[in-house]
Amino acid sequence: MRGGTLKLTFLGTRAHIEPEKRRHRMHTSTLVSYRGRNVMIDCGETWRGHLEAIGPDAIVLTHAHADHVGGLDPDLYCPIYGTEETLSAVARQGIDGRSLALRQHVLIEGIGFEAFPVVHSVRAPAVGYRINAGRTTIFYAPDVLEIPELAGAFADITAYVGDGSSVVRPIVRRAKPSGEPIGHASIQTQLDWCREQGVRRMIVTHCGSGIVGADERVVGARVRALGRERGVEVDIAHDGMERVLG
Repeated sequence: MRGGTLKLTFLGTRAHIEPEKRRHRMHTSTLVSYRGRNVMIDCGETWRGHLEAIGPDAIVLTHAHADHVGGLDPDLYCPIYGTEETLSAVARQGIDGRSLALRQHVLIEGIGFEAFPVVHSVRAPAVGYRINAGRTTIFYAPDVLEIPELAGAFADITAYVGDGSSVVRPIVRRAKPSGEPIGHASIQTQLDWCREQGVRRMIVTHCGSGIVGADERVVGARVRALGRERGVEVDIAHDGMERVLG
């Protein structure tokens, strides 16, 4: 990697679903690399016993669902970061972490992270992250139904990395007893967000059965067509895919 550029390695791209293919075998996790430092975002169940090969300098968590935190181990050698709510949940696994306040910019291994609340789950409240290094800023939200502070989250970003649980129809349920909507926005809806906010690039991760359980060439063509209609270049990530931004 050239000095001063931000690199994303999509270590895993599968949502919490049963279908599994070679290109989407591991639970969703992304390695953010900048100037020789590597921060891993999320560490789901399939990552248990595999972290030594990755060797992250730190791990940042989006929320406490098992496909995002189930691979954590109390004997991990690197610091773990998350919101108070997420750290409270993983403490039951014997995990100690460092708290990240919402909307506070923090440098982790020389890479900037700012947590934005997103709508996804009541039991495991989730955040997305504005991530910046050098001249590059992205927004990363692998599980999301809605981003309440969308304009701030997407302001002047190079790319949006979003939720691939559904292509066209959102997955929406009602939390009990509050009745609050929870779940996943469709890729189509997230592309609309990009168009509204002037974001020209989206990368899809956290792939659901509509991608993993289908002919990915057909799905990929459909997703790219949805992007073209909105003036957004869009890729579907797969395990091991790398992208250098900036």
